[in-house]
Amino acid sequence: MYAPASVYISFRNLSPRARVGVGLGLLAWGAIGLHLSDRAEERYGLTPTEDDKAALAKVLPRITAVDRETSDGRGDQQGQNNQR
Repeated sequence: MYAPASVYISFRNLSPRARVGVGLGLLAWGAIGLHLSDRAEERYGLTPTEDDKAALAKVLPRITAVDRETSDGRGDQQGQNNQR
């Protein structure tokens, strides 16, 4: 098994054209994997149900935007940014 540094060094030793080819190959492999994983999910019946989606929504953290207070104790007014 190669150490990460030796893989990087081997990659850097390739010609620039070969590095572009390796990079494009990895991008294509990722895109094909994303496409095929969705199809495999549908084929094997692993698509999430509404109950699964509701359970996931229940455990996901919620993010709430809060107005920032300025030095005079007031928050941002009318969407204006009071940065100094």
